[in-house]
Amino acid sequence: MERNRDRRERDNQPKEFVEKLIKLNAVSKTVKGGRRRSFSALVVVGDQKGRVGYGMGKANDVSYAIRKATETAKKNLITVNLKDSTIPHEILGNFKSASVLLKPASAGTGVIAGGAVRAVCDAVGIKDILSKSLIQEHNQHSQGNLRWS
Repeated sequence: MERNRDRRERDNQPKEFVEKLIKLNAVSKTVKGGRRRSFSALVVVGDQKGRVGYGMGKANDVSYAIRKATETAKKNLITVNLKDSTIPHEILGNFKSASVLLKPASAGTGVIAGGAVRAVCDAVGIKDILSKSLIQEHNQHSQGNLRWS
């Protein structure tokens, strides 16, 4: 009974953050009795006003993995400087082997980005931006964790 009341209270609260699921990965481990399946989730959260965070969660159930990732993302929030609906200057983001160039764009251009970079830009609240992945890194975990300088 107590559990349902907490769920109702949580559902009635206004959403402070926008949550974007970047990647959901099913992982299986071979053990003596067969295979054990678990799931890992990569989530980006943001308030669309310049704050964004990302997190990774692992669990035996999809919903628990996403919930863990969301909680981790809310703990890892950073602030990104915005100028109107874009960024104030060019940014070269690096993380491991991923490298992404972000350029400010004029109003009405939209978000020219793909995959994890688009999800991060949407969560931050950037409406107009140009991006280019300089090193062909298909690991979305690396692209989502770019250093915003």
